[in-house]
Amino acid sequence: MPAITVDNILTLARIPDPDPASSTERPVLAITTAPKGVEGEGFPVRRAFYGLDQRYLDPFIHMDQMGEVEYGPGEPKGTAWHPHRGFETVTYMIDGTFQHQDSTGGGGLITNGATQWMTAGAGILHIERPPEALIASGGLFHGIQLWVNLPSGKKWTPPRYQDIGATRVTLLSSHDGGALVRVIAGDVAGHRGPGATHTAITLLHATVNPGTELRLPWRRDFNGIVYVLAGRGTVGAKRAPIGSGQLAAFGAGDVISVTADLAQESRSRNLDVLVLGGEPIGEPVAWYGPFVMNTHEELAQAFDDFRRGRMGTIPAAHIGD
Repeated sequence: MPAITVDNILTLARIPDPDPASSTERPVLAITTAPKGVEGEGFPVRRAFYGLDQRYLDPFIHMDQMGEVEYGPGEPKGTAWHPHRGFETVTYMIDGTFQHQDSTGGGGLITNGATQWMTAGAGILHIERPPEALIASGGLFHGIQLWVNLPSGKKWTPPRYQDIGATRVTLLSSHDGGALVRVIAGDVAGHRGPGATHTAITLLHATVNPGTELRLPWRRDFNGIVYVLAGRGTVGAKRAPIGSGQLAAFGAGDVISVTADLAQESRSRNLDVLVLGGEPIGEPVAWYGPFVMNTHEELAQAFDDFRRGRMGTIPAAHIGD
């Protein structure tokens, strides 16, 4: 799981260990296991938020772990052109390459450790596919797609595309050097990630060495979620067991703790987790297919606008021909 790393983690800025006397460990409210499915033209996913109460998720809507899969020649798959409205999509590539293009002219290659942040806002058309070279050769593919809700006042914001290259991600060390933390968006102990967000959130990818505990200071007004990309460990003060493909939702407090088991899987030497949280929006959610709005009337309008071509047009020269 390469994403992006450093030769010497001890050269990085360190996240201070929260003082137990003045901080509160967040309890674990629920642990769920993501079922497997398929998306787009048939690429395998795990539905990370399946079975979790929406109250624990707000402002997040949906998250897929794409892969991890080793494709043979001719097997890599993507999506066809499709619309979105009312939220932001975040595609974080860990292994492999994805090619993005949208109706605003945004797009490019998303490679190991890079993130594509697309604000659908008032409406956009886009496509995501592996490049032709990868389709021909096959190879490893592993990533995450996260949907972040927009509050009602920002659902009609103009579409926007951000290409966050792997080298732009903020790299930090845990206080003892036992974990590498990649901050994609938001703030961890005063260190900001490069992603510009309409909804206040924090998103990071941490690699925790065997036998190491990672204690993250976390905003009290944010919710807290940990999803295990690979490996085994425990979460929370009571050290609830958790493993690959499982998600933990945390309660109130200002510290999120994750500990890697001393013995890991043969295919994964460390515990890799995605940690995310945000300020709950607290508004009604009307979600169907590619649209996330506040009312059923707004959903009906979104489908009508798409049929009438009001969400942009596919560029004359586009991928997926």
